[in-house]
Amino acid sequence: MTATPAQAYASPLLDLDGAVNADPPDTGVAAHYGEPLREQRRLAHDHTGFVDLSHRGVVRVTGPDRLTWLHSLSTQDLEHLVAGESTSALLLSPHGHVEHTLAGVDDGEAFWMHVEPGTSAALVAFLDSMRFLLRVEVADLTSEYAIVWEPRSEVATGHLTRMGVDSLGGREVFVPRARLRAYAEEAGAPAGMWAYEALRIAAHVPRLGFETDHRTIPNEVGWLGSAVHLDKGCYRGQETVARVYNLGRPPRRLVFLHLDGSVDRLPAHGAVVTQDGKDVGFVTSSARHHELGPVAMALVRRNVPPEATLLADGVAAAQEVIVPPDAGLHVRAQLRR
Repeated sequence: MTATPAQAYASPLLDLDGAVNADPPDTGVAAHYGEPLREQRRLAHDHTGFVDLSHRGVVRVTGPDRLTWLHSLSTQDLEHLVAGESTSALLLSPHGHVEHTLAGVDDGEAFWMHVEPGTSAALVAFLDSMRFLLRVEVADLTSEYAIVWEPRSEVATGHLTRMGVDSLGGREVFVPRARLRAYAEEAGAPAGMWAYEALRIAAHVPRLGFETDHRTIPNEVGWLGSAVHLDKGCYRGQETVARVYNLGRPPRRLVFLHLDGSVDRLPAHGAVVTQDGKDVGFVTSSARHHELGPVAMALVRRNVPPEATLLADGVAAAQEVIVPPDAGLHVRAQLRR
């Protein structure tokens, strides 16, 4: 998937004390505000503050057919989505490769979603091409709304649209861009993308463009169950997902890596992962976690032994299984009974 460049965006919160601009594709928001590990601890343990995700895209779908329509296009069961309940979904190619990821919530009148930086225009173009005669309207509201992440899950008051608890134990908030500074003044100390990404990696949560490439299928990175509903009806790319699920053995598998802390560098995205001198995959994300130390995720060949010590860009790494090598084989075993 090719995303529209998002580097031109600059959050007004980059003017806050200590803010350091993040690297692509997160350029435009802060990597940190001067104390990345302290910021991470505040999010993880104090559950205070927020993370500026205002570089992400925002798309809204309205109309009485919106949920049944999105249900038919995506991997998720949206037909029975309750107002106020958040969800995540994927849009796949006809061959089952991941093209778009979205996280969203329906407020009873519209389905609000946020997507990776620079991808909203392509998503809207695709959705518009699939409307046909259905009663739906699609709007790119990236210029009007910003996303922030809150590390808390209690019920909120006020008029902002908030999503339910996510896989990091927090929630996303849709904030009118005109109110972003006011929100920041009320929300407490900010934390940057370094802190957010460390928590994401430790939670084994894949991200489009990091844990994926042009041939990634959902089975490889742990999206089954969280973003893919295995009992829903047909959608584009379903045949591939179902076949690999039923027969097992996805071509590659996502792993969590505990990196050698004595090495004073992190392997970059795309860095080669080797086993006994042979290339077996690539690093997808890496970070310094406030408790676990240097960590990463990598996409490796299915047949790499889970107990094997790997080298990630030359840094020794012990694996922790996210997607098992035999993922899906339990279904085949049940059918044989």
